[in-house]
Amino acid sequence: MLDSNRLRRLEQAPLWDFALAFYAEPGIESACLTLQDSLGVDVCEILLHSWLFVHGFEARPHALAVEREERNIWQREITQVLRHLRRTLKPQALQSSSIATLRQTIQQAELQAERENLQRWQTWAMQMFENNPHLTKRAENIQNVAQWLQDRLFFCELDKHCPSGQSARESVSQAWQTLAARLDRFE
Repeated sequence: MLDSNRLRRLEQAPLWDFALAFYAEPGIESACLTLQDSLGVDVCEILLHSWLFVHGFEARPHALAVEREERNIWQREITQVLRHLRRTLKPQALQSSSIATLRQTIQQAELQAERENLQRWQTWAMQMFENNPHLTKRAENIQNVAQWLQDRLFFCELDKHCPSGQSARESVSQAWQTLAARLDRFE
């Protein structure tokens, strides 16, 4: 059974507001982008699990898997297309103010797509079905937050998913540790 007080606090703390505050923490942006670029981890899903963690919840794996498919479609068809366009235009934007303006517009659209995705994650998380809620209370004393977060994202065995090379493995490992350290302090 879910704690109604904890659930009420979650309802009063929008995921978008949490995402902006947490992403602004030192090292979080870099950690998220390392995991996104190295492992293909969805930053919005990292932020969802971090938000749930801070409020003492976690997503039920089966329900999460179904919604993850929907969110992945959104990311692939909308957000990643905008990100690719923005990154492609970066060198040209240095030479042309009109391209720089276009790139800035695309960047704003990408941010809005991320915001919409986070809103959809939040709506999903807050849906309560009588006998099958999407959330459950997480264990109180998580000793290894980085491992907990990896497990939520189904990256249980880091070496299987990590790019080759010691420095790549170290940067990915450092990204997980940065997220974990900030989550421990963010509560």
